[in-house]
Amino acid sequence: MKRAAAKHLIERYYHQLTEGCGNEACTNEACGSSPGFQRMDNNAAAIKALELYKNNAKLCDPHPSKKGASSAFPENSAKGAHNFSTCSNGKMNHKDLPPTREDFRDLNYLTEEKVYEILAVCSETEDYSPLIRVIGRVFSSAESLVQSFRKAKQHTKEELKSLQAKDEDKDEDEKETASGSASAMEVDPDAASASSGEGASHDGNNVQKLGPVEVSVDIEAVRRVYDRLLSNEKIEAAFLNALVYLSPNVECDLTYHNVYAADPNYLNVFIIVMENSNLHSPEYLEIALPQFCKAMSKLPLPALAKLARLWSQYGADKIRRLVETFQQLITYTVISNEFNSDNLVNEDDGVVAATKCLKIVYYANVLGGDLDTDHNEEEDDEPIPESSELSLQELLGEERRNKKGPRVDPLETELGIRTSDCRKPLIPFEEFINEPLNDVLEMDKDYTFFKVETESKFSFMTCPFILNAVTKNLGLYYDNRIRMYSERRITALYSLVQGQQLNPYLRLKVRRDHIIDDALVRLEMIATENPADLKKQLYVEFEGEQGVDEGGVSKEFFQLVVEEIFNPDIGMFTYDESTKLFWFNPSSFENEGQFTLIGIVLGLAIYNNCILDVHFPMVVYRKLMGKKGTFRDLADSHPVLFQSLKELLEYEGNVEEDMMITFQISQTDLFGNPVMYDLREGGDKIPVTNDNRKEFVALYAEYMLNKSVEKQFKAFRRGFHMVTNESPLKYLFRPEEIELLICGSRNLDFQALEETTEYDGGYNRDCRIIKDFWETVHSFGQEQKRLFLQFTTGTDRAPVGGLGKLKMIIAKNGPDSDRLPTSHTCFNVLLLPEYSTKEKLRERLLKAITYAKGFGML
Repeated sequence: MKRAAAKHLIERYYHQLTEGCGNEACTNEACGSSPGFQRMDNNAAAIKALELYKNNAKLCDPHPSKKGASSAFPENSAKGAHNFSTCSNGKMNHKDLPPTREDFRDLNYLTEEKVYEILAVCSETEDYSPLIRVIGRVFSSAESLVQSFRKAKQHTKEELKSLQAKDEDKDEDEKETASGSASAMEVDPDAASASSGEGASHDGNNVQKLGPVEVSVDIEAVRRVYDRLLSNEKIEAAFLNALVYLSPNVECDLTYHNVYAADPNYLNVFIIVMENSNLHSPEYLEIALPQFCKAMSKLPLPALAKLARLWSQYGADKIRRLVETFQQLITYTVISNEFNSDNLVNEDDGVVAATKCLKIVYYANVLGGDLDTDHNEEEDDEPIPESSELSLQELLGEERRNKKGPRVDPLETELGIRTSDCRKPLIPFEEFINEPLNDVLEMDKDYTFFKVETESKFSFMTCPFILNAVTKNLGLYYDNRIRMYSERRITALYSLVQGQQLNPYLRLKVRRDHIIDDALVRLEMIATENPADLKKQLYVEFEGEQGVDEGGVSKEFFQLVVEEIFNPDIGMFTYDESTKLFWFNPSSFENEGQFTLIGIVLGLAIYNNCILDVHFPMVVYRKLMGKKGTFRDLADSHPVLFQSLKELLEYEGNVEEDMMITFQISQTDLFGNPVMYDLREGGDKIPVTNDNRKEFVALYAEYMLNKSVEKQFKAFRRGFHMVTNESPLKYLFRPEEIELLICGSRNLDFQALEETTEYDGGYNRDCRIIKDFWETVHSFGQEQKRLFLQFTTGTDRAPVGGLGKLKMIIAKNGPDSDRLPTSHTCFNVLLLPEYSTKEKLRERLLKAITYAKGFGML
């Protein structure tokens, strides 16, 4: 039997199992209409159909009530290879049946015109079953969808002549093969239409001529068709059912048959389906959409990149709809299940697949936004020195991972962009964060999967856009702590082998009055001799004080160091009164080593989970992520200069005659003396005109933000990377999130702090003194609230996620007395005596937070 005829019979068996023959009294056990038939899903039906075909099982003819209402049972041909018994009392030949109307059963691919033609026929008879069957057939077959809604190819004159010559030769061949295939056509009309469909669109398969974004499907036609059809509920159900049948087959094709490499037009399947604006509706969320997402996640990297490039051209509204579709599925699945440490969300195929699909939309959002791929910082000339312990680590099987630098997403590499290249995405990055997912994610397990990098376990840290800053910060915390423990273990083994003194911590012993001299000298020695020691856990000791560093002493150390370093009198940074921000002093007398040490301090603060009170413009964090400063960054760092240059660009008069400026600019040194700088060679003789003013502005910004502070910033960045070079920091965080990580949140929500505070030693939230305490704290001014935070936690900033993420404990510290409240800043514990009155509580608390300084043992 010919292959096409065999396929046709298998399809009939399949439809007999899924739809039945229409005879309610059917006695065929393998027929869906049989009273005792056990219903099965589509996949089981497909397998059963193959078995029935192999066994030459009984095949029903359609009951008269079913005839013309289903494409499952085409008429039996008198010339067919087999005669089949019927479920009815006698045999029925198609010649004996009354003539049926056109049901488009030989249609194996769709065009916009054909859809409208069928719709018109259906509208006349008010019977949409032919259209429903066609949609079911075409939209459930990847081969049919690939051929559907193709663009009309526009040929040049030369191509038309060439095609005409080929067509003449082709006609001769077709005449020869037509007679040979006629009998097969009679037996199997579906095969005939399939072959004609392939021939009609064969030119469209020549994808080598398509550009990186160009596709063969007419997307606008698809959208118009969906707009016309989705308003009809029955037709919409056909799309849903077809997608359920389509998805497993597509997943199988991509997993085992490498179909995209053979025909890149296979991507049309995903383009067409994703144009369905109802995908996020509840009917799809249960089965259809999760299965389709699993299929899409199997696409090879070049296909994912092409899809991202295509979607990047869609505009903000369409990108938002795509985001909502996948987010809806993730949220629905998370809320519908109980995920915990025993039932990990990482193991839910639907959530994982939807997250991978969301990644495509994320990069489309980046690509379609305001991109700046040109202004990149140069890499450090000298590599950061490796630890002298490296050879020992290799001997112990502890060779460092990520020696080649931080992890990079493969799709990012394929597209040739980075998230930091995007100045403004099509829609805000925050819309990609899924809070319900963040709530159920077991971050310790997720981090383990992230580090192991196995295909069997998925980590959401590989899709950081879906995680909020709090969750990512927790992942970074695990990474830092594990690296600290690793350094501690390696040091212990090293000391055993070498017989040296055990030193598992990065110890800094400093004098409070000489903190900069002591700290920076010690850090400089470590950075020079063995930079790997910077990755040990920091342990600070103030000379003459009894405080044991469990985190609180380090917090105060960082605060004092930052206060000293950013003191304008030292001259390392300049301070802008209008913006309250610091910038590198291009005229600083300090050597590069001092700026390297400041970078180390910033890196150590992140590494040891401490918040710093530093005030840099956003361009500093962008530069740390590898992007140079440009004109638009001046709005944040040098607002007055930005406004002047902006007015220059917008000036409608004659710039050369009216402003009389040249490509030479003047800066002021530390002593107030003017220093001239040529933006171009011989700049004092080159006037700024209407034609070259854009170049002048770009060069001015380049000088202010990059060239004038090049030495200082490179040293600063080098110090920062000494601590963070092996960290997933750049992979997980965007520049604005790194600022939040270093500086904490400026928004102090004490209501959230009250709700999350715990009590110990006999106190609870209903105690009189606790109620008096919170009334007192809420009545404080902003400065007093900052002092209270400083006193209790060691910093006056809220952590990432706000004060609600700060686990503060208020413990009872004896009965009423004149003792002041005390605190353990390492553990955010406030020790509060049970004062007799609210007034006494306020007076004692204010005195404690105002005059507190130093550490002692209680």
